[in-house]
Amino acid sequence: MTRPGGSGPGLPEAWAQPALKSCSHLDEIVEVAPPGDVCPACAINADEWVHLRQCLVCGRVGCCNASRNQHAHGHFELTGHAVMRSIEPGERWRWCWVDEVEV
Repeated sequence: MTRPGGSGPGLPEAWAQPALKSCSHLDEIVEVAPPGDVCPACAINADEWVHLRQCLVCGRVGCCNASRNQHAHGHFELTGHAVMRSIEPGERWRWCWVDEVEV
């Protein structure tokens, strides 16, 4: 098998897949204080939220993108703090806003 427009063997199909993305912001993660159980910005305005997220750079808690105010994403936009985590009971995932990958 040869590569289109070139010579030599083609790549095995698995090699042709895009490389898995990785996070280049893991070194920004610090130990943060345990989070509360409210979105402080929503609570001030008596708004509701769907899920809570915590910034792993500074510890700020905000509501998720499914919430009307999207305070967690707004915090990222304002500060550039790239990595957050879910603080929902039973969830242990983390997300990098910049690299768009679970870390």
